[in-house]
Amino acid sequence: MSTPHDTQEPERDGAQVSTGTMREADQGESAAIPELVIISGMSGAGRSTAAKCLEDLGWFVVDNIPPELIPPMVELGARSQGNVAKIAVVVDVRGRRFFANLKESLATLDAQNVKRRIVFLESSDEALVRRFESVRRPHPLQGDGRIVDGIAAERDLLRELRGDADLVIDTSSLNVHELRAKLDAQFAGEEVPELRATVMSFGFKYGLPVDADMVVDCRFIPNPHWVPELRPFTGLNEEVSQYVFNQPGSKEFLDGYTELLRLVAAGYRREGKRYVTVAVGCTGGKHRSVAMSEKLARRLIAEGVETVVVHRDMGRE
Repeated sequence: MSTPHDTQEPERDGAQVSTGTMREADQGESAAIPELVIISGMSGAGRSTAAKCLEDLGWFVVDNIPPELIPPMVELGARSQGNVAKIAVVVDVRGRRFFANLKESLATLDAQNVKRRIVFLESSDEALVRRFESVRRPHPLQGDGRIVDGIAAERDLLRELRGDADLVIDTSSLNVHELRAKLDAQFAGEEVPELRATVMSFGFKYGLPVDADMVVDCRFIPNPHWVPELRPFTGLNEEVSQYVFNQPGSKEFLDGYTELLRLVAAGYRREGKRYVTVAVGCTGGKHRSVAMSEKLARRLIAEGVETVVVHRDMGRE
């Protein structure tokens, strides 16, 4: 179990807040409801790193809190006269008997009009087993079984929460610094945009990205790998990009998928979803998917979507 973060109680002066509601302060001013991020996910996937990152960005962080205590904590933040404007809480299977209450707590927060986000940290079974074995510690749910048994039980327990998450981050191939960089990119900005997108190129032969919301398959485009003069380069090279988009259907595919993403982005905004990861794949993740990702990202930026491009498998061959 990781060491809980310092949870010094916010000041109690200021707005008076009744249990279960965010009422106006006695002075007539509305209580400032803190922004809330709930960090969850698989044990060993980097929850503690995510919590420390948000703490470094100025968030008030509490680790391993029972879900039923989240609404009262938000109320305490509202009493702080703006001193606690951003709260991040880590909720996971260490609080086993409390985890079933999370859905009820989320409903309470929604009724209070709390702006909340769920960040879910994911990782492959292989990566999680390797991490637990490296520190020689059991999985919190494995009991008398194996580590993989605990991982399977945890996935089953967290399946619904993962589906409700606003942001899913796959840490299977990330080190601590790369995970912090991803979180910095999402939370370091002063202004929260309506929608943030990650466009990720990848190679199908290395597996699908588990944190993808949408998957684009570019393998219908002729592969520059079989053009000797283009093989050493990547989709970032202008000659490779020109080759890709001179192929039949490439430009039409880009136009059509841009239109689809325009519709999806509008729906995400209406539903309050702030993050989307679009995974663009080809065979090796070096040529076609990279070129398509770059063009697609430019289209999203032109649509007003804050966009980050990640080339997961480029240089892996």
